[in-house]
Amino acid sequence: QNCFICGQSGATISCCETDCDLSFHLPCAKQGGCVTQFMPPYRSFCPAHSPEQTVEATPEPGTECVICMEPVEDRKTFTTMVCPACKTAWFHRDCIQNQAIHSGFSIFCCPHCQNEYRFLMEMFIMGIRIPRR
Repeated sequence: QNCFICGQSGATISCCETDCDLSFHLPCAKQGGCVTQFMPPYRSFCPAHSPEQTVEATPEPGTECVICMEPVEDRKTFTTMVCPACKTAWFHRDCIQNQAIHSGFSIFCCPHCQNEYRFLMEMFIMGIRIPRR
C-alpha cells in the first residue's frame, strides 16, 4: 500500500471506514490530519473520516492556548481543541499531547477546570495518546 500522505510504499495503517481505501504510515498520520485512537479497538481514521469534537464552542478573538499561551485558531480544527467540560480552555493538539505524555493516565486532566473523566474520554476519542504511567 502507498501512503496517501507521503506517497511512499509500506503504509500499514488503513482508515477504519469501510468504504475508504486510504492507507498511511503512523509517522505520517499527524502531518496528514489523521486520527489514531490509542484505546481498544485501536481504530485509525483518514482526515475525511476523523472524529470531531461535539462541543459547541467557538474561541473568543485573541484566545490563547492555556498551555503555551500562543494564539489558537478561530474554531475547532485538527490542531485546535477545546475542553468538553468547561468549554473555555482552548489548546493546540501538540500542547495537550505533550501534557498527556508527561502526566500519564492517572493525573491527566483539563489544565483549566481540572475535569478528569469527560476530558480524558474526549482526548482518547480525538487521538491523544495517554500513557498508563
